[in-house]
Amino acid sequence: MSQQAFRQDTEQQHPSVPTHVDAGDVGYSKSLKPRHVSMIAIGGAIGTGLFLGAGGRLASAGPSLAVAYTVCGVFAFLVVRALGELVLHRPSSGAFVSYAREFMGEKGAFVAGWMYVLNWATTGIADITAVATYTHFWHMFTTTPQWVIALIALAVVLAVNLISVKIFGEMEFWFAIVKVGALLLFMCIGIYLLATRQPIDDHIPGPSLITEGGGIFPHGMLPMLLIVQGVVFAYAGVEMVGVTAGETSNPEKLIPKAINSIMWRVALFYVGSVILLVMLMPSGAYSASESPFVTVLSHVGIPGGDGVMNLVVMTAALSSLNSGLYSTGRILRSMAMAGSAPKFTAAMSRTQVPYGGILLTTSICVLGVGLNYVVPGQAFEIVLNFAAIGVLSTWSMIMICHLLFWRKAKAGLATRPGYRLPGSPYTEIVTILFLVGVLVLMWFDEGPGRITILALPLVVVGLIVGWFCVRSRVEAIRKAAVGTEDGSDTD
Repeated sequence: MSQQAFRQDTEQQHPSVPTHVDAGDVGYSKSLKPRHVSMIAIGGAIGTGLFLGAGGRLASAGPSLAVAYTVCGVFAFLVVRALGELVLHRPSSGAFVSYAREFMGEKGAFVAGWMYVLNWATTGIADITAVATYTHFWHMFTTTPQWVIALIALAVVLAVNLISVKIFGEMEFWFAIVKVGALLLFMCIGIYLLATRQPIDDHIPGPSLITEGGGIFPHGMLPMLLIVQGVVFAYAGVEMVGVTAGETSNPEKLIPKAINSIMWRVALFYVGSVILLVMLMPSGAYSASESPFVTVLSHVGIPGGDGVMNLVVMTAALSSLNSGLYSTGRILRSMAMAGSAPKFTAAMSRTQVPYGGILLTTSICVLGVGLNYVVPGQAFEIVLNFAAIGVLSTWSMIMICHLLFWRKAKAGLATRPGYRLPGSPYTEIVTILFLVGVLVLMWFDEGPGRITILALPLVVVGLIVGWFCVRSRVEAIRKAAVGTEDGSDTD
């Protein structure tokens, strides 16, 4: 169906629907149930960044990691709250890419879409790297090359995504159940150890471990500031709840409920877990090579506890990869229907799965398999910083779109729904300034952070070249959709 035909059909059947529509929304089933959406929201808020990344950050920043998680968590909630308002304005499987097209034009949609793909493609590489790292925890797999495990993990999750959205929803539902259940169980064990003051190695659990280790900022403020980009990456995925709107039957009711629950989950699972970890063991006992939860359980002496938790954190990585393939498949289809992504990414299977976009993201993740072959020890940190750039770009685009939507509503050209981002337009401006600040902080990280900043011009050049490659096709599709009488230029 062409965009013009879809627009006419929508206006005839639903006169109240906004006139801006996304042809990429056509063809999806409404198979995601309320429990799926709710657990996808949880899964997006709890991922590899917490289960694996927290170990290295605790070692470098100590208890101040809880402060970083709190601050970044507030901004993550504001971003997803802004997206929620846009979803209620017009639900779309293209999510913020579709809104960028509406408020910023095709150039904005092109940048938003491809930076999101960069985000999830590099996150996918981090996820399969994490799975391979976790698997080597068991001695029976230590002789298996890391790249082989990474390839197997990618193939399994790809197969799940290609079957149907219902299977994806079920898999993500159970992944989230496992993650939440394991974290709650760990917190119960940790609270018991604190209450009974049972020694862990030579240390007595309690707040004294924080004061004896140098306080909240044992190494000063700078280490905490330098890990902020990694903490932002830990929250990557919270925006995925907006992508599900195109495949739910009642997004107006489900999305606000799912988004509102994110804040307390952040407080409980991220901030609460970190505070518990630093009171159980000195922050110097943790490392980047092992999940901090596994570290604690391996020292407590619970038979098989560390192995079970290692399996859980591996589940978290698979869940993140699962979500990345799902969301980029939908985003790429929305872009392809507008001409800004390869035509094959618009392909939809008989089970209503946009397999073209999923396969494109998977092919990029295969490069990550090669990275695990060449530099297995540094693969995770290398891609984490590039993923952070994608997250910063995606969140900035969401806030810019919302700011433009607010201005349009202020001028009487649009109506804001009852579910709103509080504090507009100041909330958007402060959030954007925070994200720019994180980018600046990456420069002061003399390791992967600065390398990523130095690589940014290459990303910009790639976007410019890519835009000029697709510009004529985008213009042709746009004119076909709105009529040749509209002679406005996409440039």
